[in-house]
Amino acid sequence: MTGVPTAAGSEPRHEPVLLARVLELLAPALERPGAVLVDGTLGLGGHSEAALAAFPAARVVGIDRDPAALRRAGERLAPYGERFTGVHATYDELPEVLADLDLPARGGVDAVLLDLGVSSMQLDVLDRGFAYRADAPLDMRMDPDGAGRTAADVLNTYAAADLARVLSRYGEEKFARRIADAVVRARAVEPFTTSGRLVELLYDAIPAPARRTGGHPAKRTFQALRMEVNDELGGLERVLPAALAAIRVGGRVVVESYHSGEDRLVKRAFTDATTTVAPPDLPVVPSELQPGLVAVTRGAEQADADEVAHNPRAASVRLRAVERTGPDPQRSPQRGSGRARPTRQRPDHRAPGGPR
Repeated sequence: MTGVPTAAGSEPRHEPVLLARVLELLAPALERPGAVLVDGTLGLGGHSEAALAAFPAARVVGIDRDPAALRRAGERLAPYGERFTGVHATYDELPEVLADLDLPARGGVDAVLLDLGVSSMQLDVLDRGFAYRADAPLDMRMDPDGAGRTAADVLNTYAAADLARVLSRYGEEKFARRIADAVVRARAVEPFTTSGRLVELLYDAIPAPARRTGGHPAKRTFQALRMEVNDELGGLERVLPAALAAIRVGGRVVVESYHSGEDRLVKRAFTDATTTVAPPDLPVVPSELQPGLVAVTRGAEQADADEVAHNPRAASVRLRAVERTGPDPQRSPQRGSGRARPTRQRPDHRAPGGPR
């Protein structure tokens, strides 16, 4: 992990999803002097740029595993000078990133933002293999210079049952086993190396009636391969507790998810963190058993029709946020047994669809 210097330049702008609402949720944490935001999914820097502009007393640490994204975001954010620091890392390395910057891993920052999924830049660079609309090498690693398996490795080495599991879990593909069996038969003749051959196989493997609904027939398989190659759900499981621990009192964690599996992980982590460990029969919950965080969104917020029409990527977004109000309770099997009680929401909550 190394800091990435910024340089002058400009790149195409991609509008972040629910940007106004994200800034509204971050505002109580970032309006404080010297506030620090960790943008764990920097991408092209759209969220970071908006935060730096909206909160002039704050600084941003931007994390991305993709060197090209870091370079472009660094050029875009160069006008903000030392208020922006780019770091080449995966977001689940958050504790190590903070340590390298002499920031405590517990209570060392004011906000953490995660905008999950693939970035527009990665989809636009066709030779990375993320997009099914052009024939390209089947790579799909978000850090193309790093180690680790590629999408071609997954297709050429996984057993049919394991490949079907990946397609079903990450792509919610109804024809997962049918596709997996077709891949195994095809790779016995010739290994998969490019996306074009995989797209042709998917057109053959998915029945014609199913191909006519639900978008491009390759969409779910490509999503599943990308998530497997980059261990996206595993990384999310690891970063969520680190992000919750990293924020100080008054700090917030804001997460935008686009996949049902991602949102389930976020919901579970946030529910656990905002639930008391006290037994349900206690008439008064002592302060040491109170949770250290509260929800600031009512469930998962979604984009309204106007935003979806303007920015189609917003159609599947689920936005959740929590705020730290105190230290985490001491949890134990005895004190945490029985039904737990969720905490009340903060009074500044706005329901989905309300004023942004």
